[in-house]
Amino acid sequence: MSTEAPREVQGATFLDLGIAPLTFSEALDEVWRRSDGAHFSFIVTPNVDHVVRLSREGDDGPLHAAYRTAAIRLCDSRILALLARLCGEDLPVVAGSDLTARLFAETLRPDDRIAVVGGSPALLARLGQQYPTLDLTHINAPIRLSTDPEARRTVVEAVERARANYVFLAVGAPQSEMIAAEIAGRGIAGGVGLCIGASLEFVTGLKRRAPVWMQRLKVEWLHRLASEPRRLWRRYLIEGPAIFVIVARWRLTGRAV
Repeated sequence: MSTEAPREVQGATFLDLGIAPLTFSEALDEVWRRSDGAHFSFIVTPNVDHVVRLSREGDDGPLHAAYRTAAIRLCDSRILALLARLCGEDLPVVAGSDLTARLFAETLRPDDRIAVVGGSPALLARLGQQYPTLDLTHINAPIRLSTDPEARRTVVEAVERARANYVFLAVGAPQSEMIAAEIAGRGIAGGVGLCIGASLEFVTGLKRRAPVWMQRLKVEWLHRLASEPRRLWRRYLIEGPAIFVIVARWRLTGRAV
């Protein structure tokens, strides 16, 4: 186990995010290397929704604070990568869903301790069936995580007790990022945390990702909208288009917020 404190991976300054210009293989190696660390570090995967949230809440918001604490920020969105390219930045896309799938398929070892924060009993049951050799700990997520410090503390302390190599935070944004930042700030846990959204639902087959051709055409969002219209319509049709205003403002003023 490494006792060296994990360092932040420096990145491009697109939209003030400091996104790490890592290839998929380099990102996978970084995650694996940090999994044995004595000091907890965590990875966030900014997408259009995150950028809109960051812009809306301002510099002093909880998601901003968590992003500043993250060791690695990986571009999770082909739309963001395209907009970055138009602004002169080349950002490799390392989707959190793909990263999570590769970790479970190729990287995790039978002696690794895995903690999953959030997720339904059906998800954890399927995960256990698909990967019976892994040491899985499920940590229930209380409601109101984003607004209730005591609820977050309950989760943080459960993660510390789990002594996991890998912590998969599946409670959505900004809850996942806030919890990860608090775990890192307390300095008790080790290993690596990943804020993964619905990634484990894709790994277990509870949800289906868009076909590859839709991913390549940068319309994976359309597949998700069609799959969960009642939950996602506002995110994709009302809030998401603000990304174009945010990028234009950044190009003009150098500020995304």
